[in-house]
Parts: sequence; C-alpha cells; structure tokens
Amino acid sequence: MLSTSGVAAVGFATTFGAVRALTYSIHAGIGPFHDVSAGGTHIHHMVWGIFLLLAVGYLRFLQDCLGASSTPAWLARFMAAAYAAGAALTLDEFALWLNMRDVYWQLEGWESISAVLIFAGLLSVGMWGRRLAWAPARTSMQRQGDALRLPRAADRVAPALGGH
Repeated sequence: MLSTSGVAAVGFATTFGAVRALTYSIHAGIGPFHDVSAGGTHIHHMVWGIFLLLAVGYLRFLQDCLGASSTPAWLARFMAAAYAAGAALTLDEFALWLNMRDVYWQLEGWESISAVLIFAGLLSVGMWGRRLAWAPARTSMQRQGDALRLPRAADRVAPALGGH
C-alpha cells in the first residue's frame, strides 16, 4: 500500500496527465469534450483546483479546531489525493496567474510546466527524501549520544585502573 505521500504523488501525476490530455482533446476538437462555461464565461480548470484546495484546507482546519487527536489513515490518504489533484489542476494553469491572460497554448504556457515540475520535485522529496533529509540529523544525534556515553564509560573504566 502506498504511503500518504505516495498517494499525493500519484494523485498529482495522474490528475496532471489527465487534465493535459483532456485539455489537448478539447483544443484539437477530438472527442465529445468541450470547455466549461457559465453565462458565456469560460471556467478554467484551475477554479476546480482552487475549490479542492480550499475544501481540503477547510477539512484540516475543522480537524484542528475540533481537537482531533489523529487522522484516520483513510482520511489522510483521501485528503492527500484531493490536495494533490487540486494542486495539479491549479498549477497546470500557473501561467494564467502569472500573465493574467490565457497563454496555455502559447510559449508562456511552459511556465505552468515549470511550476508543475517544481511541485512534483517537492512531492518527490516528501515521498523519497525523508531518509535522506533526516540522515544528517540522525548522524548528529548519534554523535551526541556517543559523546554523552563516553564519560559514563570512562567513569566505569577509571576505577578499574585505580583512578577515581
């Protein structure tokens, strides 16, 4: 079974891939898909991503306000998947935020790909980098522990050698 960070990474990659494929099919006129609009206004998929991010954040906020001691594993995985999907939907249109105009299919649209890759890298650190990130801390704690143990060992040896 995947860890919570693994669920987030898979959810992010899957959502990003699916939304890119869907957006391409709409742009190319392939299949039955079309843009979503309300009252003649195109609703970008980042809107759905923002809603997901807000919902997950609010759920976590409620947990904290209610003093929930721990999150059940299924809920943590669900929240991780929803958060990752919201992040993918939102970051896929990062260039829109940055340029304040729809540049999805223009050269500036690559700014979204950069943002997605940076966030995917951060998710990878969360997924695979835990051991690497904590290795210096473990080494430092071991050294401190060894330094604390050395005087006690010396105290045991000194009387045996006739010292005080």
